[in-house]
Amino acid sequence: MSQAEILGAGIRALGIALPETAADQLLAYLALMSKWNRVYNLTAVRDEAEMVTHHLLDSLAVLPHLDNVARLADVGSGAGLPGLVLAIARPDLEVVSIEASQKKAAFQQQAKIDLGLGNVSVHCGRVEAMEPGAQFDAVISRAFSSLAEFVRLTDRLVGREGRLLAMKGVAPADEIAAVPPGWRAAAAHRLVVPGLDAQRHLIVLERG
Repeated sequence: MSQAEILGAGIRALGIALPETAADQLLAYLALMSKWNRVYNLTAVRDEAEMVTHHLLDSLAVLPHLDNVARLADVGSGAGLPGLVLAIARPDLEVVSIEASQKKAAFQQQAKIDLGLGNVSVHCGRVEAMEPGAQFDAVISRAFSSLAEFVRLTDRLVGREGRLLAMKGVAPADEIAAVPPGWRAAAAHRLVVPGLDAQRHLIVLERG
């Protein structure tokens, strides 16, 4: 199967509706990532078919859990995962991508320009040094840190009703038990990623 066929089948399996141009934008993003990967080592996954599953579909799997989120921060976003993928899938979503690596932030900036992503802002720097201005509805991370560290670094970025969303593999019971006071694990959604033979979970943290 081609990358386009794998992506199309995966989107149908996830049962999500995307804008008409989203699939082409996602494939263009993938091609740009693959090109930069040859020089800058953005991700460990090299095969483009695997990249569709491990990066694009894995990121899209969280889309149903972003209801009522208008402003999203992606912390430790690497090559823009899941933030840029979600920005393509939801043009109404304001995404601020936070990445400390200059080469990865530069890639994201180029992807923003090439794909015309007016709803994306790229912040090159450490999350603890960021001055966000307005608070976010949610902050998401993918394989970024422990839940306790995630809370410590991002607590100030969300308001009273804001949520922290941690993308994990196996649901980390020990990390959930160690969530700092003032926060609680409100949900641990199992994510079924088409073509990915591995456990994936989205841990939702709320104040309380």
